[in-house]
Amino acid sequence: MTCLPQSTNKKLGLVIDLDTCVGCQACVTNCKEWNTGGHMAPLTDTDAYGAEPDGVWFNRVHTYEQTTTSGASRTVHFPRSCLHCENAACVTVCPTGASYKRTSDGIVLVDEDKCIGCKLCSWACPYGAREFDTDVGVMKKCTLCVDRIYNENLKEIDRVPACVAACPTGARHFGDLGDPDSAVSQLVAARSGVDLMPELGYQPTNKYLPPRDKTVQGGTSALEPISADGFLGWIDRLLSR
Repeated sequence: MTCLPQSTNKKLGLVIDLDTCVGCQACVTNCKEWNTGGHMAPLTDTDAYGAEPDGVWFNRVHTYEQTTTSGASRTVHFPRSCLHCENAACVTVCPTGASYKRTSDGIVLVDEDKCIGCKLCSWACPYGAREFDTDVGVMKKCTLCVDRIYNENLKEIDRVPACVAACPTGARHFGDLGDPDSAVSQLVAARSGVDLMPELGYQPTNKYLPPRDKTVQGGTSALEPISADGFLGWIDRLLSR
């Protein structure tokens, strides 16, 4: 039995600004801390300080060197987590219906009671967003911190994913990308935000804002956006490594 993902009007997700991410790993550690005791708890670690460490992480930040259009080089930090795709392949291939997409807000989740640990979802996901927890034998993934964003016991300002709350530079933004008038949708439009690997047709909800080249014009520095095509080509190359 496969459960096809359903299209949703509300699309909660993240917008990640690669121009301001400094690779500090605050989002990674806060995600790990919150979810170790949260909805998908526990996030286990194996041999953390040994020769072959392993564990479950919903959010990772990779660092790469990029040659800009002006010929200079720069360091780009690339956060990676579940993109909560509109046409989520992980949902389509799941034989038990454990992977599903919520009709209320578009968040893709895993029902651990139904998961048999077959790993088909991890093979289907081209973004490497699925994590297999060897201690309990099930797949786990980013939930957009559903236990935070709907928690009325928290102040409204704190009802955002743990990664967003921890980011010191404001590189991570959370909101409804299904609403064209939302702050995140307007940010994507203003900065030419892009889907990751759009040619696959999975329509990820999360968007990336491309880094910008710094140039000097008339003695003052300015930021010029890198073209979407150039940025996506760079992303394809780094993901194929």
